[in-house]
Formats: sequence, C-alpha cells, structure tokens
Amino acid sequence: MLLIPAIDLKDGKCVRLRQGRMSDETIFADDPVEMASRWIDAGCSRLHLIDLNGAFEGKPVNADVINRICRACPDIPVQVGGGIRTQDTVASYLDAGAQFVIIGTQAIKAPHFVTDMCKQFRGHIMVGLDAKNGLIAVEGWAEMTGSRAIDVAQKFESEGISAIIYTDITRDGMMKGVNIEATRTLAEAISIPVIASGGVSQYEDIHQLQAISDCGIMGAIIGRAIYEGTIDLATAQKITGRAP
Repeated sequence: MLLIPAIDLKDGKCVRLRQGRMSDETIFADDPVEMASRWIDAGCSRLHLIDLNGAFEGKPVNADVINRICRACPDIPVQVGGGIRTQDTVASYLDAGAQFVIIGTQAIKAPHFVTDMCKQFRGHIMVGLDAKNGLIAVEGWAEMTGSRAIDVAQKFESEGISAIIYTDITRDGMMKGVNIEATRTLAEAISIPVIASGGVSQYEDIHQLQAISDCGIMGAIIGRAIYEGTIDLATAQKITGRAP
C-alpha cells in the first residue's frame, strides 16, 4: 500500500485546511518545492498535489508551483487535482511532468468529461470523490449533491480510470482517524483501486488500512499528521513494507 504525502497549495504556499474550509488554514511552508523534497527524502514514492484555490475557482491558480514541483522531482510520480475542468488543463499538467490528473467536480457535473479524458490520456486519469455521510460534495466541498459515492464510482468502472481517491470530508484535517468502514465498503463495491484520504492521524490508521488493502485499497494520502509530527513518514513506510 502506498503512503502518499499531500501538498495542498493555497496562494502559493503549502497549507492544511480543516474539513476543506478555506478560512481554517494552517501554513506549513512558504516553499512547497522544498516540502516535496523533504517527503521524497523520507522515502515516499508518490506525491499528491492539490490546488485549493483552483478547486474553488474552477481553474488552475497554483499551476506554476505544481509545475515547479514536477520539474524538481522528475523521478517521483505526481498526482494533481484542483480546478481541472478542461482538456487543456489535463494536457498541460501531464506535459509538465505529472503522472496522474485527478478529476473531481467535473466528474459529477459532466461525467462525459471523464470518459473523454480516459480515451485521450489512458492510464493517467483519476477521479476524486469527496463525501460527507456517503454523499458527494463538489466545488471545493462547498456544494453538496444528492449523489452517493458508491453509485458514482460504479458508473466509472468501465471508463479506464487509474484509481478512485475517496475522501471523507468530516475526517479531513481533523486528526480523528480514517473512516475505515466507508472506505472498505466503497473498495469492495468496485473493481477500481481506491486511495483513502481524510483522517489518517496515527500509526493505527495505517495498520487498519493495510489490513484491508486486499479489498482494493492501493494507497492512503497523509496530510496534517506528517506536518504536525504525529506520524513520521519514514517510520510509517515500514508498516506497509515500503521503507527505503
């Protein structure tokens, strides 16, 4: 199981939000490129970059920073999300060196966009499903929908997406642990690999996810815990057998 450090970008800085609220941020680094190097030195084998401004504005805002990270870390696969609504944006990130592009809001509002991007960029498209009580939220989590995460994931099973990134909004940035039950239920309901996100706060969360990884959970995104030091990334890698 992959452990994937999150680098969330707001106004060019590396921050963490609580439950996606832009007004509730903690700045952890003025130089996100330096932070990326720190996680690579700790042994990570993939990075998760999110343009938070872009998620709210519906277009890339921190693309320059993301592109700099991709150039600085050419040997590490990077997955990018936030504000991705057009084919040009997908192409520009892949051209800049990102390995995967995450489609979130557009996957709900225009599902055909995922289909088209999977045909155009096969093997490089992920779908991000952000849920509260099992229902999808979009537009940087500012808007709730009536769509169930499982139903949406099942609709994309045959499209060729590389993974579903499943985030429990109520846990994200709150250091309250992973929603193991919901993550497992989703993974067992689909054939697409799942990356868990939201709430990884202690080593026990990693142990629990590792224990059910055979259900189709290929990885877990870690944010606030590694920034605040409740999880040491190099130590955590040993739990999954991926220590450098």
